[in-house]
Amino acid sequence: MENAIFIEFPEVERKKLHINNFGRSVTKPGHRYGPAVRSFYLIHYIVEGQGEFFVNGASYLLKQGQGFLIEPDYLTTYTSDQEHPWTYVWLGFSGPEVKGILNTIGLSQDSPIFTCAPEQHLEQYIMDMLAHNHATVSDLYRREAMLLLFFSALAQTRREAVAEQSENAYVTQAIRYIQDCYHEPLRVEDIARYVGLNRSYLSTLFKKYTGLSPIKYLQTFRMTRAAHLLSLTQLPITAIAYSCGYQETESFHKIFKQYTGLSPKRYRIQEQAKTEANREKILD
Repeated sequence: MENAIFIEFPEVERKKLHINNFGRSVTKPGHRYGPAVRSFYLIHYIVEGQGEFFVNGASYLLKQGQGFLIEPDYLTTYTSDQEHPWTYVWLGFSGPEVKGILNTIGLSQDSPIFTCAPEQHLEQYIMDMLAHNHATVSDLYRREAMLLLFFSALAQTRREAVAEQSENAYVTQAIRYIQDCYHEPLRVEDIARYVGLNRSYLSTLFKKYTGLSPIKYLQTFRMTRAAHLLSLTQLPITAIAYSCGYQETESFHKIFKQYTGLSPKRYRIQEQAKTEANREKILD
């Protein structure tokens, strides 16, 4: 048995992020829910007491300040402790954006457990939703704001754990940013700000996983791109320099020669001659 207060909302088709339900439960000793399968995502956060969560053949003993994720279509069971039954709040949600949000937080059904201190206010966000449960526009926006604050708190508390599990996720994100923005006057500070790290720590991770500093990786990427354009196009060298992030052609010439041993003009002549020679071989 449990004493629960909760609100449920019908799912809105095609909405990117939808709140399905939320509530707070004070359970009796040994209260059990499941085995059950959900059609939406669900997060429980333990306010008091303790209990056990079962999923994927694994069992997790959990206590106050911890929580667990339930994904759709997974068979789960959770049971309140006989001596110290738990009180928890929960939040159900769905939509095509959810998977990406949970990935950034570092939660999945293979890694469903998190720890969050009371000062992170997870319980307060759910209680605020309960207090603003009407179908008014103002309450709708308020609940959506609480949902995002809930995710923000989880992301903050999971930040260190996610970094320990996969530091190179930051490097991957930084590399993607470089590949998208290499044509701009990019600085290491810009890259670090984008991934949410300080410059020094990003440089350490970059060196660890790529063997290069961020600025060296950026330079190498630009030079590779420039070499490709010189080999295959008749674009003016000034245009190629600009498209690869160099506002000053002189700087581009200097760095390109350091990188290839040839000036851009000489490199183009050499590589296009090779291409022409290969065409002639094929024709022969």
